[in-house]
Order: sequence, then C-alpha cells, then structure tokens
Amino acid sequence: MTPRFSAQTEHADTAPSAAPPLASSDAAPRSTIAAWALWDAGGAAFNAVMTTFVFGVYLTSKNFGDPEHASSVMSMGLTLAGLLIALTAPITGQRSDTSGKRTFWLGFNMFAVSILMALCFFVAPSESYLYLGVALIALGNIMNEFATVNYNAILPQISTPHTVGRISGIGWASGYFGGIVALAIVLVFFIGLGSNTGLLGIPSNDALNIRAVAVFCAVWTTALSIPLLVSMRRRDRLNPPLAQASTERMSFKDSYKELFSTIRRLFKQAPQTLYFLFASAIFRDGLTGVFTYGGILAAGTFGFTTTQVVIFAIAGNVVAGIGALIGGKLDDVIGPKMVIIISLAGVLCAATPLLFSQERIMFWICGLLLCSFVGPAQSASRTYLSRLTPRGQEGEIFGLYSTTGRAASFLAPALFALFMNLLGAQIWGIVGIMVVIALGLGMVLPLTAAPQRTVLKNSEATS
Repeated sequence: MTPRFSAQTEHADTAPSAAPPLASSDAAPRSTIAAWALWDAGGAAFNAVMTTFVFGVYLTSKNFGDPEHASSVMSMGLTLAGLLIALTAPITGQRSDTSGKRTFWLGFNMFAVSILMALCFFVAPSESYLYLGVALIALGNIMNEFATVNYNAILPQISTPHTVGRISGIGWASGYFGGIVALAIVLVFFIGLGSNTGLLGIPSNDALNIRAVAVFCAVWTTALSIPLLVSMRRRDRLNPPLAQASTERMSFKDSYKELFSTIRRLFKQAPQTLYFLFASAIFRDGLTGVFTYGGILAAGTFGFTTTQVVIFAIAGNVVAGIGALIGGKLDDVIGPKMVIIISLAGVLCAATPLLFSQERIMFWICGLLLCSFVGPAQSASRTYLSRLTPRGQEGEIFGLYSTTGRAASFLAPALFALFMNLLGAQIWGIVGIMVVIALGLGMVLPLTAAPQRTVLKNSEATS
C-alpha cells in the first residue's frame, strides 16, 4: 500500500480540513496590505505580458526565423534561468533576513526587472536579435524571482496566523486582476483591435508597437511597486527588523550551511512538510507551464494573431480568477488535498484533446478549462502548507515554498523542448507539461487529507 504522511501535531484541530477562522489583521494597516497587493498586480506585467502572451509570443514568431527554433531557444533560456535560480534562490531570502535589508533588496530586484523589460525595446524583429531578447527575458525571470522571495517573506510581517490566508488571497487575486488590466491596456492602446492600430497610434512597422509594450510594462511594474517600498520603509523605521542575524556578513558557504541545517530539521521533525514542499514544487512548475506556453502554442500551432492571443489571455485570467474563488470555497468543504487532486486531474483531461485537434475552437474550450483548474490548484497548495506551518516560523517555511518552486522551474521548459524536438512539432511540447503535472499528482496522493500544524525544535534541542 502507498504510505501516507501524518503530521506531528501542535494540537488537534476540530476541523483539520478547513482553514482556521479569519480575524481582522492587527499586524498592518489596510494601506500596507493594499500596497502589498498592488505589487502583485505590478508583477503581472512581466509574467503575463512579457513572458507569456505578448513579448514571449513575439520572440517565438517568424520575425526571428523558424518558430520551432525560436521556441527551442526560448525554452533553453528559461531552463538555464531556472537552473541558476535553483542554485541561488534558496539563500536569497535567508540573506535578506540576516542583513535586515529585505525592503532594499525587494526594491533593487524590482528595479532590475523594470530595467530589463525596458531594454527589450531594442530587440528588433530580426533573427540576429533572438538571443538578446531571450537573454533579457531569462535574466528578468531570475531577478523577478529574487524579488518574489522577498515579497513573499513580507507576508508574515503584515498578517497574523488568522489573516494570512485572506491577505495572501488578496495578493493572488490582485495578480490576476493586474494581468487582465495590463493586457487590456496593451490590446487597446498598443496593438489595436482587428486591422486598426492601438489608440496611441504607434505603428506596427519594425514591430515598434510590440517593442513599446516593453517600456509600458517597465513603467507599470515600477509604478505599482513603489507604494509597497514606501510603506515598508516607513514600517521599518517605526519597527526596525529583528536583528536576529549577526552583524557580520554571512558568507555564501555559511548561508548554504544554514539552509541545509533547516532542511535537516524538516527531514527529522516534519518530513510531511518537506515532502509537500517538493511535491508542490513539481506540480506548480507544471501549472506555470500552462500559462508560459499557452500564448506560444496559440500563435505557433493554432494560428492566433497577436490580438487574438491577448484576448484569450484576458479571458484566461478571468476564468483563472473565478476558478480560484470557487476552489477556495471548495477547499473549506472538502479540504485542500482533494482540490489539488481534482485540479491536476482536470488539467490532464483538458490538455489531452489538444494533441489530436488543432482547431481554434478546441483551443478556446480546452485552454479556458486549463485556466479554470490552475487557480484552485495554486490556491489550495498555499493553504495546505499554511496548515502545516508552525506558528512563528511562517517566513522560514514559506520562503522554502517559494525557493523549492523555483528550484524545479526548469522541468516544464526542459520537457516542453525535449518532446517538441523529439516528436518534431511544437504541439507535442504539451506532453512534456503533462508529464510534470502527472508526476506532481502522483506525489500528492500519499499526503494526509487533514494537514495539521507541526512543531520544529532548534537543532540544539534535538541533539
């Protein structure tokens, strides 16, 4: 029989499959929470517009030579970025904690992302510019993840154990909403509807309107990120970060030693938490692949125009947001594990018909179904871990949640490229994403259906 993991419980919950009651936050004012959510809306410009539905589609189009080759180069670029993140991201949040400069590094990484997006303006529609464009997007992915690690680490600072789910959900919803608004602005003002140019009148010659989108995304991300930086600087002045870290600069070697120490503690005292971190990292990478390659497949295999890709992206974000809301309600009734299982199985079922039909209507139906399952799976994954996380150690555990996710971020791009190259067509890259989802689903099955909080002791106490 398949072994099942049971948690070392802090106490017995009367309804372990449901989230704890929420209370109004006394950790931060509403303005700070709103600023935190706005950052997620700003980050949507890089994820939804630049990587997925507009600039990523532009880089893999005929403007840069053979679309199959361009897609392969893009996949390899994202794969290398994922590998570099896997080597460095686990200590990024840790070093921000120990230096007490989390707000500084959040701002530094965010501005780096904005600069890289702005530089994409110089990626002209020529095969000679392909590698420059992919390099900028790959570097943007790295810096964006470093910023996200620090962003997620702020969540315990602005929430209580009873409000962390609600506040996190507000941020998640803001990300979807930000993606919709940013894509709508791009469609109306830059790309245009049908044969018309955008309202700004930027010509499509030399892809100038698409390249101008990169500048808009840089401005959008910067503008919506500044409120959080201002709010956190003010908060840091009133409540300086705990100087738990030594004033001495920790070497990278010591940072990795500390990381491995934390992992050993999880392995010995809370193996179910460590197991879930790895399981969720795999299926979350597959879910990310659904959005990352959705626009690329729409244009390259199903013949969507740039305008049609953006319209589909807007519809997909709306559906994903609705799915997340429905999944959140189901989460309280049937538990996060069942929501994850149903969602991942739904992704596999919705993706299968696309392998046998390249009709546009089939992509619309299956694509929107795929989007409807992504939101619930991502949301339930976060709530599952929140029910395992020890009180007072949320930042450490959710930091590992973020970094393990990125550590596995090379899987979907690598398998997408592998199956596309092996089978000779872009559409077969879907099989690679399905393999990642199926592997994650198989790893979820042994998990307990009723996750409960664990207690982690210091290494000295356990020795």
